[in-house]
Amino acid sequence: MLAHFPLEPGAVYLNHGTVGVAPLAVMRARSAILDEIERHPARFMIRELMTLGLSEPPAEPRLRAAAERVGAFLGAGGDGIAFVDNATSAINAVVRSIRLAPGDEILVHDQAYGGVVRAIGFLARERGATMTRFTLPFPARAPEEFVAAVERALTPRTRLALLDHVGSETALVMPLAAMAAACRDRGVAVLVDGAHAPGAIKVDIAALGVDWYAANLHKWAFAPRSCGVLWAAPERREGLHPGVISWGVTSGDWLQEFDWTGTRDPSPWLAAPAALDFMHDVLGVAAMRAHNHELAWQSAQLLCRRWRRDWTTPESMVGCMVTVPLPERLGGGDAAKAQRLRDALFERHAIEVPVIARGGALWARVSLQVYNDASDVERFADAVDAL
Repeated sequence: MLAHFPLEPGAVYLNHGTVGVAPLAVMRARSAILDEIERHPARFMIRELMTLGLSEPPAEPRLRAAAERVGAFLGAGGDGIAFVDNATSAINAVVRSIRLAPGDEILVHDQAYGGVVRAIGFLARERGATMTRFTLPFPARAPEEFVAAVERALTPRTRLALLDHVGSETALVMPLAAMAAACRDRGVAVLVDGAHAPGAIKVDIAALGVDWYAANLHKWAFAPRSCGVLWAAPERREGLHPGVISWGVTSGDWLQEFDWTGTRDPSPWLAAPAALDFMHDVLGVAAMRAHNHELAWQSAQLLCRRWRRDWTTPESMVGCMVTVPLPERLGGGDAAKAQRLRDALFERHAIEVPVIARGGALWARVSLQVYNDASDVERFADAVDAL
């Protein structure tokens, strides 16, 4: 499988989860789209890409056709899918569009992505609302503990809860449907950060019982960067606006607003179907997920045995990434020490893997994709032992 990717020879890439790697076939598909755009930019961008402002819109605008393919992959209709740059952009759009009053509370867990936490904190302060943090278990022992943690954190003031599908740092696959149900039972709207879910695990948005779902396709779904999507439940689409307000704001159609916020490169979104084709036709989606999950699960066991560390995470909460404790002899530390260790692995051993400081301990988040095998994990373990 490594031959399908443009990765640098000799390097060990255990960080697919951060910005992904586009397969060569998808890169070629995007290049062809760019070539087509430049043959007649005005026709492509104004007359074929979307419908805004056209007296005779195309029967199948290119963005909407791509959204239909992506929506089917995510268990949602294309009429609920808007393309955005990334999951952070989608989350910003949702929180900016929600009416919040002083005293209202946005609930955010302690494993949420740092950029998203900062955005929500900023937007809450602008409106006089409160961002409240609560703790989810880590290391994980049982999915039920996550549902109970959400139930304890909800208050009468909670208007919105941010939940993850797959934790960014911890790599845990959350029991999202059950956590969302706990919020729904209390009348609390649910916004999901699904940045690491599409491609990594099966996603069926319609079955999750959430209000908004933000995701990236340029991580585990092999799309070029930057390619994100925002799904909104039918009752949540009115009043939903992108971060950039432009011509579509008076159209009365939220998708037209998101489809055109100004001139920008649409090729990552239009190449997303080629990425889905790569998964289906070259890899086989089930085979890809089975390989990645099995390698992640076995890698966690191998590393914890080698370093005599406990591993308690149930297999149901492991996708294709694992966050494992580093050897005790490396000691505890903060974010600065974690970055020094990450730099040492990269500079001395050509290994790219995130190192995280959490709970006074050091952890590594190991991403496993089809171009990885057990020898990559063993090389990583040897490099850690050499530090």
